[in-house]
Amino acid sequence: MNRDETIKDLANKWIKKAENDLLTAKRELSFEDPITQTICFHCQQAAEKYLKAFLVHHQIYFTKTHQIMELLELCATVDSSFPNELQDADNLTDYAVEIRYPDFLQEPEIKDAKEALAIAEKVKEFVLERLKGHTHK
Repeated sequence: MNRDETIKDLANKWIKKAENDLLTAKRELSFEDPITQTICFHCQQAAEKYLKAFLVHHQIYFTKTHQIMELLELCATVDSSFPNELQDADNLTDYAVEIRYPDFLQEPEIKDAKEALAIAEKVKEFVLERLKGHTHK
């Protein structure tokens, strides 16, 4: 296996993990009484992992971070449209860590969970469109 195949494989692994997070969020949202913090957390994770797949594909180093804007700015070094087109994705950042602890200010409402899912889907489409023919499937 050459270096390009290794990079492609790693990017695909990030995408697969992102898709699992998105699926978890969708499944939870389908229940009558969904746990909104779980949905929001997995939406943040999905968005983060799609962006990291893009960065891996382009061999751009990133530190261990959950900061969506930081990842968008790194993606912008390849495609300057990332921060503008996906600006609302930064709203998901608070769902990365803080939401999992009891002192988080407020439980997200259903509308927040639906919005988080819509944002994560937007990130997915945006990233996969830019990776078309390079990774996945």
